[in-house]
Amino acid sequence: MAIEVILRDMIYDYGIWPAVVANVALFGLFSLAFLRPRRRIEWRSMGVWSAFLVALFTEMYGFPLTIYLLTSVLGDRYPALFPFAHMSGHLWVTLLELGPTALRVIHLASNTLMLGGLALMGIGWWQVHKARGGLVTTWLYRLVRHPQYTALFAIMLGALIQWPTLPTIVMAPTLVAAYVRLARREEAEMQTTFGPPYEAYRIRTPAFLPLGRRRQDREPEGGQMDLTLSR
Repeated sequence: MAIEVILRDMIYDYGIWPAVVANVALFGLFSLAFLRPRRRIEWRSMGVWSAFLVALFTEMYGFPLTIYLLTSVLGDRYPALFPFAHMSGHLWVTLLELGPTALRVIHLASNTLMLGGLALMGIGWWQVHKARGGLVTTWLYRLVRHPQYTALFAIMLGALIQWPTLPTIVMAPTLVAAYVRLARREEAEMQTTFGPPYEAYRIRTPAFLPLGRRRQDREPEGGQMDLTLSR
């Protein structure tokens, strides 16, 4: 038993703070560049997203708070011989005692969501930039009204699938609520400014998920309205 305790304490793959800083900066600056917050409410939402990134990468590379809490509660019942090895941070695999196949599936799903989210965020920004003040109704904006926020939610979900922690799980609903509120604020402003044309677009296009779009209301290919863009 004593040897097992010594072995458990020998492997500690954390305290890599340069990796924490680098990843927070990478994802944060990428999001900042493409979401382009300007007003106070946009900066508040960006602040929640930044806090999520800090919590995520701090536990991934810096200090494993969730694992400390779980091992303190479960003690010897914690299902990992080396709880502070980096691989044990994949809590779905560790706690459910899943095998390497499950880990590969989790990595695939997580990376697809995160990389796909980053790509969608970039494409959404490109559409905004190309429109030069117009309301884009093609490509991503033909599917949902807020594709960049959908992309952010996909990145968040991918992170929770790959590296769930207690702080990020608690923060996730707050993050979603912040951007849903921001989206509603933007839509109210658009409707006040542009009236029926924007309302028609809002009715026929879902907000975040490409579901429920009525066939008879679909825009023709290449359609684009000359209105100010809402993300």
